Formats: sequence, C-alpha cells, structure tokens
Amino acid sequence: MTYTPTDYLPYDFANRRHIGPSPAEMEDMFAVLGVRDLDQLIDETVPASIRQVEPLDFGKPKSERELLWHMAQVAKKNKVLTSLIGQGYHGTVTPPAIQRNILENPAWYTAYTPYQPEISQGRLEALLNYQTMVSDLTGLEIANASLLDEGTACAEAMTMAQRVAKSKANAFFVDENCHPQNIAVIRTRAKPLGIEVIVGAPDDLDASKVFGAIFQYPGTHGHLRDFTDEIAALHAAGAVGVVSADPLALCLLKEPGAMGADIAVGSTQRFGVPMGYGGPHAAYMATKQQYARSMPGRLVGVSIDSHGNRAYRLSLQTREQHIRREKATSNVCTAQALLAVMASFYAVFHGPEGLRAIAQRIHRKTVRLARGLEAAGFKVEPKEFFDTITVDVGLLQQGVLLSAVREGVNLRRVGETKVGITLDELTRPATIEAVWRAFGIILEDKDFTPDYRLPDGLLRQSAYLTHPIFHMNRAETEMMRYMRRLADRDLALDRAMIPLGSCTMKLNSAAEMMPVTWPEFGQLHPFVPADQAEGYAELIGDLSQKLCDITGYAAISMQPNSGAQGEYAGLLTIAAWHEAQGNGHRNVCLIPTSAHGTNPASAQMVGWKVVPVKSTENGDIDLEDFRAKAEQYAETLAGCMITYPSTHGVFEETVKEVCDITHAHGGQVYIDGANMNAMVGLARPGDLGGDVSHLNLHKTFCIPHGGGGPGMGPIGVKPHLVPHLPGHPETGGTEGPVSSAPFGSPSLLPISWAYCLMMGGEGLTQATRVAILNANYIARRLEGAYKVLYRGKQGRVAHECIIDTRPFAESAGVTVDDIAKRLIDNGFHAPTMSWPVAGTLMIEPTESETKAELDRFCTAMLAIREEIREIEEGKIDKANNPLKNAPHTMEDLVRDWDRPYSREQGCFPPGAFRVDKYWPPVNRVDNVWGDRNLTCTCPPMEAYADAAE
Repeated sequence: MTYTPTDYLPYDFANRRHIGPSPAEMEDMFAVLGVRDLDQLIDETVPASIRQVEPLDFGKPKSERELLWHMAQVAKKNKVLTSLIGQGYHGTVTPPAIQRNILENPAWYTAYTPYQPEISQGRLEALLNYQTMVSDLTGLEIANASLLDEGTACAEAMTMAQRVAKSKANAFFVDENCHPQNIAVIRTRAKPLGIEVIVGAPDDLDASKVFGAIFQYPGTHGHLRDFTDEIAALHAAGAVGVVSADPLALCLLKEPGAMGADIAVGSTQRFGVPMGYGGPHAAYMATKQQYARSMPGRLVGVSIDSHGNRAYRLSLQTREQHIRREKATSNVCTAQALLAVMASFYAVFHGPEGLRAIAQRIHRKTVRLARGLEAAGFKVEPKEFFDTITVDVGLLQQGVLLSAVREGVNLRRVGETKVGITLDELTRPATIEAVWRAFGIILEDKDFTPDYRLPDGLLRQSAYLTHPIFHMNRAETEMMRYMRRLADRDLALDRAMIPLGSCTMKLNSAAEMMPVTWPEFGQLHPFVPADQAEGYAELIGDLSQKLCDITGYAAISMQPNSGAQGEYAGLLTIAAWHEAQGNGHRNVCLIPTSAHGTNPASAQMVGWKVVPVKSTENGDIDLEDFRAKAEQYAETLAGCMITYPSTHGVFEETVKEVCDITHAHGGQVYIDGANMNAMVGLARPGDLGGDVSHLNLHKTFCIPHGGGGPGMGPIGVKPHLVPHLPGHPETGGTEGPVSSAPFGSPSLLPISWAYCLMMGGEGLTQATRVAILNANYIARRLEGAYKVLYRGKQGRVAHECIIDTRPFAESAGVTVDDIAKRLIDNGFHAPTMSWPVAGTLMIEPTESETKAELDRFCTAMLAIREEIREIEEGKIDKANNPLKNAPHTMEDLVRDWDRPYSREQGCFPPGAFRVDKYWPPVNRVDNVWGDRNLTCTCPPMEAYADAAE
C-alpha cells in the first residue's frame, strides 16, 4: 500500500500522548455539553477580559525521536568529571534493581501522596522502612518520612527547636563547620522570623543565650567532634541540641542520639540517589518521641483496619503544619517520597553489614589519599576524619584545582590557600592516583594496607538496622519480588485516573522521563564550575524563557523545590522589594478563606500577619470585603495571595480588579500557580496583574508526583522584583537561598523541558483546552445525581469541579469518606475530599484521560449515588451497606459472607474492571487507633509473614 502526505493524521496527533480524548470522542463530548466545538466551550468558560492576545509559539513540536536526539546533544555539553567536592553531595551507586524497579517504574513515580492509606500500603511500608532506617542510624526514637533537602531540614530544625525549647532566648547558634549552604538557608529562614543567628566555633557556644544550636557531623572540612558536652550545656539552659549528620558516617561513628541530641537532620542522597546537579534528594529529620507532635512533615505509622489487620497510614495528620493555616509554624507540604523510597531500598539492598563495608572502604581510601599527600610534605587536616580532608597548598591552590580538572577530578576551593577533598562510594584507586598527580605526586610504592583514622571515643557502640527487613535475602530475585509486591498494593496513575482537584495528576510520558537517568544529567555535583554544566545552563535558560512566555513574567527562579517553597520564596521576594523601597513595615497579607493552607502558612513564615477575606455564595472572592480590608490596612499592606482560576474551579471575572485594589494600596499580588493547567496558552498571570507566581512543575509541567514528592515550585516575577530573587552562596545574589542547591532539584527539569518541546505552544494550549473540556464533561454527566457547587457566569467550570456530598450525611448517613472508600472498589483514587469546602469532593480529570476513563468514573459515581438512594429509601441497611463496608478486599470475597448485599455488588460494582480489578490489601484503616497507639518504625517480622506466602 502506498501512502501519500494527505494520509498522515493532522497536527494534533503529535500531542495525543498527553491528550486523552480522540477527535471523534471530543465530538461526542461536545454533543453532551451542547457546544459546537472546543472554541465555543472555551469562550463560555474563560472570560474574554483575561484572554491572552498572542498565541504561544515555541516553533514546531519535536517528535519523541527528535526530542531524545536533541536532549542528547544538550546533555553532551555537560562534562561529567569525578567530583570530590563534598559539601553534602556525594557520588553514589544506584543499584540497577532499584533504578529499574523504583526510579524508572511508573507504579512508583506516578502515585499520589498516601492520604488514602488503603490504596497506598506499598509505598507506606517503604517509607516506614525509611523512617526505621533513619531512627536507627541517628539513635533517636522517631523520624519523619522525609523533608526537601538538608538545608531546609536544618532550617526546619531551628524553628522546631524554638517551639519545643524551654529557653526564652531568641538566638540560634550555628556551628561554623556547617556546610555553607546550610548556614545560608538557616539565615534566610531566621531573618523574617526575627531570630538572631550566631555563627561560631562550638568552643565559643554560650548556651545561656540561645534556644538551640546546630552542629555539622562530620564538619564541612572533615573535622570530627563529640558534641555530648555542648548538648548537655544546652539542656542545662533549657535549649535544644541539633546535629546535622551524614547517615553513612553514622555506620561507623557515634550517633547523635548517644550524644544527647534532641533533633538530627541530614541528607540521604548518598544512599543510592544521584547528585543530579543538586536534587531531588530526601532529607531526613529524627527526634525524641516527646517531640513527635512538633516535628514538621509527614509521619508514617502503624494502625489496624476494620478487621484488626495491620495497616499503615499517615499518622497525626494535623501535624502537617500547613493545615493549621495562619497558625502554622511550617508550610511543609511536599516531601521527597520517591527519593526516600530509593534510599530505604538501598538500605534494604545492602543491609547493615553492606552499609558498614561501604563506609569502611570510603574511610580507608581517604586515609590512603591523606598518607600519600603527607608523604609529599603537604599539611593535611584534620588528623582524624571520615571521608573528607583539607589540604593546605598555599599559593598553589589555583594550580592544583586546574591540574585536578585536567585529571578529570573536581576538588573544593577552601579559602585562599586550601583544597578540600571528599571521597565517596565511586572512588577507585585510579581516582586517588589522579588526585596525587594533581598535587604533583607520583608514588612508586603504592601501599594498600588498610588503615583507620577514626577517633576511638567516637566509634559507634550500638547496633543499627536490626529489623529483619534489613536482613532479608538480598538476592536480586528476592529484592525484585519485594519491590513488585509493594508496588502491587498501590493504586497509581499507571492503573487508573487519579481525579484529584488542584493536584493535576496527569501523564508523565516515558520519553520525558528517560533523560533523568542519563549520567550527563544525574552525575553532576551542584557546585561544579560553570563550564562543566553548559548543558544544564542551556536547558534551564530555554525552559525559563518558555515559562516566562507562558506566564507573562520577566524572570524565573528555579530554586524552590516544592510548591509551598515557591510560595515562601515569592513572598520573601516581595518582602525584600518592600524593604528596598523603604517599606519594610508592610506586613499584612490578604488571603481568601478558600485558599490552600500553604498560603497562610507561607505568609506566616515570612513574618506577615494574615487577614482572611470572605468568599461570596458563588465561591468568588468577596470584592467588597477585599476592598474594605485593603483600605483598612493600606499603610501596612504587603500584598495578597490569590489562586487563579479560583480554588472553587471558576475563572473569576473580578481578578484584575482584585489586583488593582491591591496595587492601589501599596501591596503586591501573589497568584498561586496550582491551577496553571487551566491557563497555559489562554491567560497569563502576569497580564492579570500578578507580581509573582509559583508554578507546580510536578503538576502542570509533567514532573511526576512520586507518591508525595519530588516537586518543583519555581517562581516567576515582574521586572521590578528580579533583583530580589533568591541568591546562593555558590552563585552570588543579593538575597538568601531557600534551597540547598542553586537550582533546587534541577535533574527534574529535563522532564518539563521535554514536555514543552514535544507539545509546542499550540499543543500546550490544546492540553489546557481539553483539561477544561474533560472537567465540564464530568460536571455535566454527574449533574442531577450530585449538585455541582460552583460555576462561571455561563454555567461552566474551569479545569475542576466541586460536587456536594453533604446532603447525604443527613439523608442516608453517608459521609464523603464513605464515598471515597467506595470508589476504591470501583478501581479509582478518590477526588480531593472536604477541601476547599468541607464534606465535598473536588474533581480534576486533566487532559490526559480518555473519554472511556471519564465515562468509567462517571459510571462509578452514578452507581454510588444509586446505592445512596437505596439507603435513603430503606432498601439497604443504613449501617451495613457497600458504602460503610468499603473498601472490600479479596479476603472479604472468600470469607463467610453475612452482608445484606451480594458479593457481586460489594466487590465488583459498576466501573470496576473484571479481569484487571484492583484489590486493596486492607480494609478501611482505623485512624483513631493509629494515633492512640503511635508506632512509626517497622513492626516485628512475624507481621511480614503474609508477604512471603
């Protein structure tokens, strides 16, 4: 058969990987909605007053083959040398079994945050393993399920210390031996909170003048010190002791808990997670049991289900401080779940003996390197160390550094006369010899005799990783099966639609994901010389320009590595501008009551006073209340934080007026970018009047959610704010950093860049249009059965809709929780529950879902409504029914059935697949029992017996 050019499918086929409904399916959807085409729907949904004039034009979109070739050419511009820079970042080996079965497996990287525990048991177990690993290594009783990076973990530890300390002092001591980026991020966090930061030598600590202190262990230049006495002095003064510790060093060295530390933080990057030019990596935090409720972030715990079986869940969820809004002490929302899972499997893969052996090999090689340098007459410090040494080379510093680069090695510049060297898991004898040559040393007698230079008083005495999970058969066959078993317990995007409002769980295409694991992107240290990262510079520059074109802003900062951190960075940028204008007194922030909890929490973190603004009956911002409060606080108004389209899923007509009112009273406008998936190509926040916006690259721009992170939250700003964007000690800048690395988590950026390059401007716009189509289609199909709460003037919703389930609590005793759990039986993750309106469901299908999947979801929701109707009519028992007993497990199916409905109805409701049905591993989890019986480390091994059967 001969093909002619006219036989090729039209342009939109190029974007079908991301756009679910086919052209024919769209026609059917138009008929349901009563519109002639997509243009009419968009005109009825998006106000003409906010529509952008010029269409997005990024040139011809690339095919997958063109994209991967292009990405390879850019990647080649990055020079992958052996980086011995240290400073908290290390070369590591990702076991191929973990790379293939976790990092590159959509069952793991497309999952949502485990707020629905019944469909998250696999990743919850992996995170519990992570917490157990951290707790064991640090010698502290409880650990969270990860934080963003080491620098922000240090900052969180400072504010936590202030919360729990008995001391009334307002200063925090920082060991001068902390990594520079940790000190810088601490300073950034402390400034708006009015905390005095004292940086000095541990010997100069005056415990009576501080509420806490943080020490680096080992120190950034390699020094080892027992901080037991310093921490005891802090305790005597009612202050708190924090240790930022390298977890691999803790396999050999005395743990922070044994020193009396109250909090330990650090990075688990060297547990199999590539450096990635700075991230993403999972930071850890551990603390004493008594401080569990003061610890930021997520905490996985053990509970039971309705049949008494063991079940995991997120414990003490109200600890997630952003839920407390303006009363929050942290805005942590995103963790680094996927990277924590990798680190936990690294520990399971190697076990305690393997980790100890890795640590010993690194230390022995460092000793050998030091002996060679000392034999050549160089002064090496310190005398006792783990993996880092500092060499005094005097005026030879620049020459040594350049010579090392010629040998293919990066060393660290320390002051004007010293060179720092940190060895790692990748170090081989050839690496050591290359370093010697950089110093002009050629050794004839190569002594390989093992030697140790660890201080006797700091050798670890306690056991760690004693739980049997860290002693399982580590044959790859068994490891592969364990990872598969855990993955099979979860419901991720690779199985079904995850229709979460505001969270935009859309396709992360395989072609976009592939470059992430290329060595040219994964193996760069974040502090390499600029000429070794020219590929990253090109990628970041072009992606930044595209994001500026999309948003209408002048510049983008890639530093924030979560959406909440983007909010924080944006508000700091506004605050810095006000201060530069002589208006540092402006500290009031207007925030609608419907805003996500991270908004008021972020404002609280920059020292602002949150003033809530009412919503009208239709969900819009109450313009009169907004105007009145802007006038009331005109002298101190710093800005407002709004979400567009609104949190209620509507394009508000008054958005420009809100911005104008704010500007007229001296404030700046922060537009939350969580709902940007409804705007790309149609409207630009910068044109609406926004001064700053963050973008959730892990939502709109296809970075996967990873079971609760990684994320990226870069901010775009107007020209007047550009000088006040976050700086970094490694790259300069007038303002302080919010993240450890200059570009946050840059190894994720190839995903978003690839998305833009393959979609092109027209494709990105079409994705937005179809996201709006899919949401309106669901709203129309469900109306009548459920009330859709908020709509625009012409009866349309934006990219998401809120359905009201509150009436069913009175009519049938059915709660929003019951509906969410029943959806599991249908093979669906629940929509967003009870936010922004309590007792409702917020549904966002995204553009990635086909009409067939949308119809399957609607079938499930309509069937649930019929079950509710049967309860209302007395046909089904109000307490013993499919909704109250949901979700149903396979164990329910095979055990004695004494329920007043059939097995068929309970386990195979409409919408559920017959052959490929998802079976939850547990019944409904008892949250109250879990909080009353708090257990946040691995339970005894006999509980795992079922996994081996």
